[in-house]
Amino acid sequence: MMRKKSVSASKASLVLFLCQMISALEVPLDSKLLEELSQPPTITQQSPKDYIVDPRENIVIQCEAKGKPPPSFSWTRNGTHFDIDKDAQVTMKPNSGTLVINIMNGGKAEAYEGVYQCTARNERGAAISNNIVIRPSRSPLWTKEKLEPNQVREGDSLVLHCRPPVGLPPPIIFWMDNAFQRLPQSERVSQGLNGDLYFSNVQPEDTREDYICYARFNHTQTIQQKQPISVKVFSTKPVTERQPVLLTPTGSTSTKVELRGNVLLLECIAAGLPTPVIRWIKEGGELPANRTFFENFKKTLKIIDVSEADSGNYKCIARNILGSAHHVISVTVKAAPYWITAPRNLVLSPGEDGTLICRANGNPKPNISWLANGVPIAIAPEDPSRKVDGDTIIFSHVQERSSAVYQCNASNEYGYLLANAFVNVLAEPPRILTSANKLYQVISDSPALLDCAYFGSPKPEIEWFKGVKGSILRGNEYIFHDNGTLEIPVAQKDSTGTYTCVARNELGKIQNEVQLEVKDPTMIIKQPEYKVVQRYGQVSFECIIKHDSTLLPTVIWLKDNDELPDDERFLVGKDNLTIMNVTDRDDGTYTCIVNTTLDSVSASAVLTVVAAPPTPAIIYARPNPPFDLELTGQLERSVELSWIPGDENNSPITNFVIEYEDGLHEPGVWHYQTEVPGTQTTVQLKLSPYVNYSFRVIAVNEIGRSQPSEPSEQYLTKSASPDENPSNVQGIGSEPDNLVITWESLKGFQSNGPGLQYKVSWRQKDVDDEWTSVIVANVSKYIVSGTPTFVPYEIKVQALNDLGYAPEPSEVIGHSGEDLPMVAPGNVQVHVVNSTLAKVHWDPVPLKTVRGHLQGYKVYYWKVQSLSRRSRRHVEKKILTFRGNKTFGMLPGLEPYSSYKLNVRVVNGKGEGPASPDKVFKTPEGVPSSPSFLKITNPTLDSLTLEWGSPTHPNGVLTSYILKFQPINNTHELGPLVEIRIPANESSLILKNLNYSTRYKFYFNAQTSVGSGSQITEEAVTIMDEAGILRPAVGAGKAMASRQVDIATQGWFIGLMCAVALLILILLIVCFIRRNKGGKYPVKEKEDAHADPEIQPMKEDDGTFGEYSDAEDHKPLKKGSRTPSDRTVKKEDSDDSLVDYGEGVNGQFNEDGSFIGQYSGKKEKEPAEGNESSEAPSPVNAMNSFV
Repeated sequence: MMRKKSVSASKASLVLFLCQMISALEVPLDSKLLEELSQPPTITQQSPKDYIVDPRENIVIQCEAKGKPPPSFSWTRNGTHFDIDKDAQVTMKPNSGTLVINIMNGGKAEAYEGVYQCTARNERGAAISNNIVIRPSRSPLWTKEKLEPNQVREGDSLVLHCRPPVGLPPPIIFWMDNAFQRLPQSERVSQGLNGDLYFSNVQPEDTREDYICYARFNHTQTIQQKQPISVKVFSTKPVTERQPVLLTPTGSTSTKVELRGNVLLLECIAAGLPTPVIRWIKEGGELPANRTFFENFKKTLKIIDVSEADSGNYKCIARNILGSAHHVISVTVKAAPYWITAPRNLVLSPGEDGTLICRANGNPKPNISWLANGVPIAIAPEDPSRKVDGDTIIFSHVQERSSAVYQCNASNEYGYLLANAFVNVLAEPPRILTSANKLYQVISDSPALLDCAYFGSPKPEIEWFKGVKGSILRGNEYIFHDNGTLEIPVAQKDSTGTYTCVARNELGKIQNEVQLEVKDPTMIIKQPEYKVVQRYGQVSFECIIKHDSTLLPTVIWLKDNDELPDDERFLVGKDNLTIMNVTDRDDGTYTCIVNTTLDSVSASAVLTVVAAPPTPAIIYARPNPPFDLELTGQLERSVELSWIPGDENNSPITNFVIEYEDGLHEPGVWHYQTEVPGTQTTVQLKLSPYVNYSFRVIAVNEIGRSQPSEPSEQYLTKSASPDENPSNVQGIGSEPDNLVITWESLKGFQSNGPGLQYKVSWRQKDVDDEWTSVIVANVSKYIVSGTPTFVPYEIKVQALNDLGYAPEPSEVIGHSGEDLPMVAPGNVQVHVVNSTLAKVHWDPVPLKTVRGHLQGYKVYYWKVQSLSRRSRRHVEKKILTFRGNKTFGMLPGLEPYSSYKLNVRVVNGKGEGPASPDKVFKTPEGVPSSPSFLKITNPTLDSLTLEWGSPTHPNGVLTSYILKFQPINNTHELGPLVEIRIPANESSLILKNLNYSTRYKFYFNAQTSVGSGSQITEEAVTIMDEAGILRPAVGAGKAMASRQVDIATQGWFIGLMCAVALLILILLIVCFIRRNKGGKYPVKEKEDAHADPEIQPMKEDDGTFGEYSDAEDHKPLKKGSRTPSDRTVKKEDSDDSLVDYGEGVNGQFNEDGSFIGQYSGKKEKEPAEGNESSEAPSPVNAMNSFV
């Protein structure tokens, strides 16, 4: 008992400790609060670890940090203190740790190569930057070499070597000719990854003397050129075809090591004639889907974002009609350290506990080391509240002096990670950050969210009250969020009122009141209706609304989801839209949209315009063009144009359109200038400088537009400085270190004069920098290089010409180039909603680490295995994208009872950031799918055998199968339903004691603990009882099946009874004839003596019966073959009399012995098995139908 008690106590203390760790404070991003709270330093911006600089420009090494009080900065260089005061070329920016090394004023970049590290320090700790390696870029010249001409036989292979100079960073290689045109490449001719130019086989057209290799060094914006290489191809007939041989790589195998997350490039280039085709495979696996690309005519295999799973042997196969060659590249994927759990800042109250966790992975496994305030923790000052346990630092009963900044370093041979995380111990009474008496307005039946942003240390408890003296709010009608927000999921009118938020901890208590108003929803109580109207008629659409009296609605009408035409025929009233003089162009959909500040509703209706009744007396046509155009009152910026209208052709002219031609800049191109009503024949036109104007006028009526008038005389305006600046100015970086400024150039007439140029100016926003300006020619783009990654810039572009500048332009905000996000979303949590749906939450990444425009988050998730089958399958990852700064999302379409993994990545304009650690979650059981099959075999008289397959998707642990069945008669009516429960481990069943020759319908489904799955149905028939068939012989009426009612349902039995009745009738007729005439009938000589007398046919010519004879000719009739004098047929007189099958009915005969009444001798065709009726007449009733 004591042992159990101690175990329980230890578990309880562990749970309490974890709860305390989880409850570490989060400091809200409230500017006023942040100004008041003490905080250790945090590095907010720093230069990249490997920093290659332009040796011609000043070196800027960034180091920005925040803290309270503001931190001071210091630097080390190559591990020792760097005293910037002793170097006149080095300065530190004010209120910043950023170093500026003045190279443009006499310094040499090579003198400042080294490893730099920044330290930001205040009274609460010290944060350090990464080790920043500074190296100047290099673009050395090509070494001189003597190049011999290449003489090659047609069909042979050829390699032209580039061998570029080694630069920093490596140059970009491309081949061109003397005319600076890129050399065409194909499956036969292509450039390798090393820059060499490979010919699988040369052709006569490859002869040229200007194969030139170029090396472009981006950092220094220089291009180096190799000496031209000459190739001469000589022909020999015939050209010998060759099987493939690999030019690169050589040998049969090679190896390659690549780092996780990088791009893997594998190359195979082959010689051969015809040109070989390259194919790639991965031995023992598949090439990764969605990450595999083929480049350089499939000679290069490219796999992006490689991981350890991509290690293996990759084979390239080169093939042509003569054979093949192959090469195997063994790929090993190593990994620089990457975060599993990066340490996070910890805000604690005095006496609380907490942990800093630093977990990283890599290949090989990285080493974890800790520093405190930039000093290895082993030699840092002692702190009794701190205990280091590998990758975890445990804090217990912290005090304010425990505040510090801790650094975690994870390193292996391929790199390192360094993260700062501070422990800030604060004792603060509660504060409510939400504004007092804030008013919230919502529509009835929608959610209401009332904020109560708070802070305190220890973390305050939050309570909500309604009214001044109301009781604390509890119950399912409210949701209380961790950030203090009160959510009313469905707000009603009685939810209106004052709500009070109270925050309290051991240091104090504070409260705040907010107001909630619930409004009535806006409704359209009379919607517009479908209308059909004749052309030139009038139509009206109604839109009557009802709304909350305190909300001011606005009504907007749209036509085909666009604004109404700017036409005086459209009259918008308070509750309607009226269209006068309707034309065919008014045909379409009209929508009424009602907006308030809180909601919006809409309704639509269609208008169909039909032709008016014809009026043949009047012919309508387009107007004739205006004429006699005249320019008067010429001024520098205006002129008056007048004209005479042409004939309007029975349709009034509604307006005139004036167009102009600029003979100086765009001769022959006519532009829209303005338009005036059809009653006006003069117009004052505004003009632009430096344009040679001509004008023309077009008349418009309801039918259409006239032909343009003849152009007016030309009028050249004087030059002037530009009136306007370029539009659509934007600043968007194309690379992490540049800013691409673009704009829409002014059109020719907008230049106002010759010599149009642009003054492009920029400066970094929120930094006290001067404007940098450059004047460029008449282009629409300028690239600024060497910018920091994704920082805002103020940009302006001003037009100028030979006469001066345009007005001062407005400033726009742009951003330098984006880079991939730095960190992964943290605290990824999964809540499984049901067996096919899960909700995933994550913490947003700090905006500073996004390094670009936040576009959203991507959730990668995939099924690991089914929990019911424990069998893995090919992993198919699915991706869901959530736009914006959303921190949760739903994962639909999951498979029940399965194990899944997911991770989350932040996305900006450049791409995706690192993935969060994989999160494992499991879906619960669901109902199974239907059994994979149901077969019914081995039918007998009273049994059927059922076999089935288990469900394709069990979606859980099967508990049983449910079988239901019932009989079906020939009218498709269903009998009683029988249900059987079958154990889940069974796969077959024999059903016994069934009715024979009966159709059954079966319903079969599987069950899990959740419920029953969908069912599968099948039908089957038991076989008929062959022993029950009646044979056509004497006494057949007594040889009936033991189950007489069931046999009567069979078609064959009914046909047989008809034949028996017909034969008996023939016998009776013959007997009557012989009795009446007293004669004897000889046996037909040609008739077979053993023929069955019951199946003799009628003669075809006269329809009479053929001659009849019993077994002994000329003998008297047997007893019972004569008819009594009362002309009745009695049962005792004949074994085959009709009375045996009747119910007291006497057969009546005419005097000639014919049967009174009608009968049918047609035999029914036996129906197929399973179509028998279970309710057909009995054999007795079947015979009664003949009398």
